[in-house]
Amino acid sequence: MSGGSGQLSPADGRLEEPQVRAMFDRIARVYDRMNSVMTAGLHHKWRARAVDLAAVTPGDRVVDVACGTGDLSLELARRVAPGGEVVGCDFSEQMLELAREKGARTPAVPHAPIRFEWANALELPYGDGEFAAATVGFGARNFSDLEQGLREMRRVVRPGGKVVVLEITTPTRPPLSTFYRLWFDRVVPGLGRFAGDSDAYTYLPSSVRRFPGPHELAAALARSGLTNVRYVLTAGGIIAMHVGEVPG
Repeated sequence: MSGGSGQLSPADGRLEEPQVRAMFDRIARVYDRMNSVMTAGLHHKWRARAVDLAAVTPGDRVVDVACGTGDLSLELARRVAPGGEVVGCDFSEQMLELAREKGARTPAVPHAPIRFEWANALELPYGDGEFAAATVGFGARNFSDLEQGLREMRRVVRPGGKVVVLEITTPTRPPLSTFYRLWFDRVVPGLGRFAGDSDAYTYLPSSVRRFPGPHELAAALARSGLTNVRYVLTAGGIIAMHVGEVPG
């Protein structure tokens, strides 16, 4: 990721790259617990559905961008085993440290090798067409340049492969929209204060509000060069899963 100069506000849902990196380094140790609390544990199910859209098969090599603590990477690894490989990349060293710890203690289920490494989402250090699929789970809204991040994901995927974006989105119809505003504007920041980082959990809901809606994100995927772009809404419209195909 990269950004301009100056300090932006967490309440705006916009931070510069060093601020975002520092934020995720700070909250790394509480990140998984907070995810489980904020989603009632459903985030694992959403990641599994996103991997369904990636349509990976045993033997595939895939990349999980902005992998965080590695949950989506681990789900991918189960799908590409045997013979496949998963590369999980992130720009937060603390998140990567936890991902490596999680990978090392994964229960004894068949999974492919996973490599967790540092990478900038806007300048992925991989070759053109190197992977069968690229995913990002709850990380695209932290790209300082969304369109560049999507272009990079498309670039590293081979023709016929998939790019999948899993994100929180803002429901527009009551009563869910009313509950959503209450939860994300009041409860989540309160949980953040309890967890010791109110700025981070003020930024995260705000970053969802400023992120493109499902139609706009689909258009951005198409502009990146992907075809057959479609999306699925779930959890009453709170979660959007987008997928596009790299043309042959």
